[in-house]
Amino acid sequence: MQPLTDSLLAHALRDLPLPDALQPRWLAEGVLHLTPPEPQRALVLSAGIHGNETAPIELLLGLLADLAAGRLASRTALLLVFGNLPAMRANRRYLHHDMNRLFGGRHRQSPPSDEAARAAEIECTTEAFFATTGDLPRWHLDMHTAIRGSRLPQFALVPHHRHPYPQAFFDLLAAGELDALVQHTAPGGTYSHYVSETFHAQSCTLELGKARPFGDNDLAQFAAIDRAIRALVGGEPLPTRQKPPLQVFEVAESIIKGDESFTLHLPPETENFTRLPAGYTLASQQDRHWTIGEAAPYILFPNANVAPGLRAGMLLSPGTPRLSLPE
Repeated sequence: MQPLTDSLLAHALRDLPLPDALQPRWLAEGVLHLTPPEPQRALVLSAGIHGNETAPIELLLGLLADLAAGRLASRTALLLVFGNLPAMRANRRYLHHDMNRLFGGRHRQSPPSDEAARAAEIECTTEAFFATTGDLPRWHLDMHTAIRGSRLPQFALVPHHRHPYPQAFFDLLAAGELDALVQHTAPGGTYSHYVSETFHAQSCTLELGKARPFGDNDLAQFAAIDRAIRALVGGEPLPTRQKPPLQVFEVAESIIKGDESFTLHLPPETENFTRLPAGYTLASQQDRHWTIGEAAPYILFPNANVAPGLRAGMLLSPGTPRLSLPE
């Protein structure tokens, strides 16, 4: 894995020999379009939208290595996206702006930065990819890791959507042994929301463990979702889930930091999906307070160190997605 990681960081990944049968085309640095004969679906696989979230980058490089060597046969039109390359090289989440808040054209309202330019480029290459795939079913998995620990370590965030998501999509998430699914209830600036909204794709964000430097990841932790993705790419039956059913949540409220007076009243070790007691004052700023109620007691992504106007956490309620999940 290390040579491919080195190639990615040294601007040399496009030198990797790839089978002619996959019709490889580099649409931009770190953005590779592969088209096998008679594909069954069109799938975008992305990682590194946040540059220091390295485990998914290593998983995606492993998949690419096996495609290149012929160890993995593909029956899927693929767009492989390695996102924030300058931030990867600096081992930082981002250099100037959180790129996963800049999609859906929001990069045009952002000050000029590496992230704004890259979000625009990724939008263009994604549009170009789907323009070539006709009526194939459109899927997207955007792979991330969390900043902090989590009581449910691996989970999916499904963006707000108006078009139907097929049961097969939820079957994939279940087969990948994820612990939870979180359904967004409002639009956002994430890559997964952009792909879902713009291209009517079945799209989600995958949160796989915790952010660590390259080489420090135990990829065995993510073997189940890796197997499920490889089965999807190869057109093979999905693995059988071995764990209890996914726990399902809905976003009840996003906590938006209004100004620098914002304070998050949580211990720094608080994990994602911690259930907080009713009446607990979660956060405050000059003009308001956020208090935990009975209906939405679970906290996700608490982070006071964001810029004003950005989300500092989400409150979750137990819920169900728009389609039932397999038992």
